[in-house]
Amino acid sequence: MTRFLLLCAAMFAALSLAPAWADDTMPPAPYANRQLDDPKLEAKAQGLMETIRCLTCQSQSIADSDASMAGDMRSQIRERIAAGEEPEAIRQWLVQRYGDYITYTPQVTRLTWPLFAAPAFILLMAAILLRKRFRRITGDEGDAA
Repeated sequence: MTRFLLLCAAMFAALSLAPAWADDTMPPAPYANRQLDDPKLEAKAQGLMETIRCLTCQSQSIADSDASMAGDMRSQIRERIAAGEEPEAIRQWLVQRYGDYITYTPQVTRLTWPLFAAPAFILLMAAILLRKRFRRITGDEGDAA
């Protein structure tokens, strides 16, 4: 029994240290935390980065995130902006690569239109139900008089 407990303790200790062994040894992307030399190009890159969601954090834009994946994406955006690509073309490339979820400004497409139509449909149904309800109440008061 003691041998079993020691074996379990050793396995637990090994598993506890696993995240330390999985440390990222890759160097950071070149433009992850370094701005472009041209202020106009950097402003374009910053504007785009603020509208792209970090896939690791999911509650921050890649401009605000410290995740390594966000750093890689910042670097890719800056490199593409420096190469002359337009921000909208880069956004489309990111959406194509990672899906619509990556952008804070989703586009209405064949797949996403129900998300945009659902609130209007719910409001319409609520208005119809409330109108019937109020009509019934006012009709009942008229009969009592």
